[in-house]
Amino acid sequence: MEELIINAQDLPLGRLAAFVAKKALQGMKITVANCEKAIITGSKKDILQDYLHRRQRGTTEKGPFFSKVPEKIVARAVRGMLPYKKGKGREAFKRIKYIKGEVKGMQNLKIKKDYTNKYITIEKLSSLL
Repeated sequence: MEELIINAQDLPLGRLAAFVAKKALQGMKITVANCEKAIITGSKKDILQDYLHRRQRGTTEKGPFFSKVPEKIVARAVRGMLPYKKGKGREAFKRIKYIKGEVKGMQNLKIKKDYTNKYITIEKLSSLL
């Protein structure tokens, strides 16, 4: 089984999540490093408002549960791209690791960067939650 280590620095979260989910469904083991440096494009105020609303939804007993930790925010985005309620989706999700910081042998993805100066990093979002 092939293993892939991806550097998430300056990559849009949605595009990163879609790429990782697709590769995991194909059977690859994936490690996403620098999770805290991935970005979400858009107005900082709107993004923060959206994530605060997600955290406040539900109850502490029933959920939905939404973490403040940067690695878990990225994991939740990837999970949304997978059919995680089915067996193949659960198996694919288990093949993915999320790491804060750098790892040897990281590969930079070549994803088209069409964002402007309107973005927020996962690390900043996590600290504001």
